[in-house]
Amino acid sequence: MRKQLASRVSTLTPSTTLAITAKAKEMKAAGIDIVGLGAGEPDFNTPENILAAAYQSMKDGKTKYTPAGGLPELKDAIIDKLKRDQGLDYTRKEVLVGIGAKHVLFTLFQVLLNKGDEVIIPSPFWVSYPEQVKLAEGTPVFIEGTAANQFKVSAKQINEAITDQTKAVIINSPGNPTGMIYSKEELEEIAEVCREKDVWIISDEIYEKLVYDGQHHVSIAQLSEDAKERTFVINGVSKSHSMTGWRIGYIAGDAEVVGAMTNLASHSTSNPTTTSQYAAIEAYNGPQDAVEVMRKDFESRLNQAYPKLAAIPGFHVLKPQGAFYFLPDVQEALKNTGFANVDVFAQALLTEAKVAVIPGTGFGSDSTIRLSYATSIDQLEKGIARIDQFVRDHWKA
Repeated sequence: MRKQLASRVSTLTPSTTLAITAKAKEMKAAGIDIVGLGAGEPDFNTPENILAAAYQSMKDGKTKYTPAGGLPELKDAIIDKLKRDQGLDYTRKEVLVGIGAKHVLFTLFQVLLNKGDEVIIPSPFWVSYPEQVKLAEGTPVFIEGTAANQFKVSAKQINEAITDQTKAVIINSPGNPTGMIYSKEELEEIAEVCREKDVWIISDEIYEKLVYDGQHHVSIAQLSEDAKERTFVINGVSKSHSMTGWRIGYIAGDAEVVGAMTNLASHSTSNPTTTSQYAAIEAYNGPQDAVEVMRKDFESRLNQAYPKLAAIPGFHVLKPQGAFYFLPDVQEALKNTGFANVDVFAQALLTEAKVAVIPGTGFGSDSTIRLSYATSIDQLEKGIARIDQFVRDHWKA
């Protein structure tokens, strides 16, 4: 039997986030006191009104196939949300509902990219961007967002990276793993470069509701008619409504591209889970009180934990503006503790200090680690205290 795998999967890198989280859960199941700071999902349950709507839809017999691109009622709820929050106007033909924002991105790359097409990806980046580009036979092109610029890239950097092969630029704001937000002025400059060079913009806005300290999320699509026409807005209910497991995301953008995505979905997934779609309708059309409760709780954790994390020897950390991640630079800590790199450091933290964090190498940042504050403040402070003691115990100065 020939077992040779397809070449398209031979270069894939396993998800660092999922691997660390799985190992931590395995250790916890074995009775070990693990503090998990690796997961990328809210620790709240899905709000009660959403659960009730999902249950009622099942009771009403709404358990059959839906259109491949999503229920018309859900598309309308998304259209209303985009109008309400961003002042953007879309039609049903410009919206596709998929099995989470991750799968929507995957489908977009599949229909948008030809072999050799380049996609500019700011670094640090969410782990799946480059892998999905490669699966579509595209070429990821990385540009570095430095700590000096809050891990964000400039319009000048993007302009210099664009070639004749560039198809799209990815913008993730608020960002994973950085927690940083692009300002309206920064986005205007980026939009102008993309207009001049005639490239698509992929705007990942999955963390838009999680912003802190008076910050505001701005969608690049709302800045001008040209920006809207060349932007694909990616979003969903996973982070905003604590619905990661329901797997509902969406894209809003060019009708021809969205139509091609719908055709592909019809041959790959048939439709997003019906019950989840009815839950998402309630998420967007129902009361939003729970969204603000979660946001405030994350902000409180951020403000309590940040000073303690910043006080760890050799840790240099910017205060995040959104999402729910810290991304400390630990280069100085590595130098003074003798660990070869962040992967070894993170592994030692898990086995010795019993704290799960994600090494930055998976995000294209080999001097950082990512810690999630999507956990209780008690667990968060316990984990930071363990990391602090671990670093001090290994300090060789």
